[in-house]
Amino acid sequence: MHFLFDLWVPILASGLGVFFMSALVWTALPTHKTEFGKFANEDAVLAALRASAAVPGRYVAPFMGDPAAAGTPEGRARLEKGPIAHITVAPPWNPGMGPMLIKSALSSILISVFTAYVAWHSLPQGAAYLAVFRITGTITFMTYSLGAMSESIWFARPWKSFGLQAFDALLYAGVAAGVFGWLWY
Repeated sequence: MHFLFDLWVPILASGLGVFFMSALVWTALPTHKTEFGKFANEDAVLAALRASAAVPGRYVAPFMGDPAAAGTPEGRARLEKGPIAHITVAPPWNPGMGPMLIKSALSSILISVFTAYVAWHSLPQGAAYLAVFRITGTITFMTYSLGAMSESIWFARPWKSFGLQAFDALLYAGVAAGVFGWLWY
């Protein structure tokens, strides 16, 4: 835990820097404006979800509770007929964003803690800016981007969406790596 004492300033500064960059990306840049689509019959889709009494969670339709069901003629027919949907149902939302913003800031700081941990064990005290930038930038980029790749592989998340997240991750990595390089102990 000694790394926390040595690197608490770059941990907090990089985490908050990424948090503010994220806010800028999602509010000011046009990149995510076309990421999500709207159902042509949105009201009917929402009414169907309400009527199904779906509680918050993740759903797939058609649902195959047993993997063997997908191999049956009936299961294959349901899958081939389509569409296949992966849906996240959230509870009704009060437009206050405070709790989500706090969680977002804390998650960015937590990622910076793990970045600092790996960098502290990989780099000597007084390491050159570029060496710190390279290691911390790579760790940060990997954290913010590669974990989401399985969503595109297994759950039909559009690859465009993954690409946008990877672009965001590159920006976040630049901010975090710049801060760590600047404030390295």
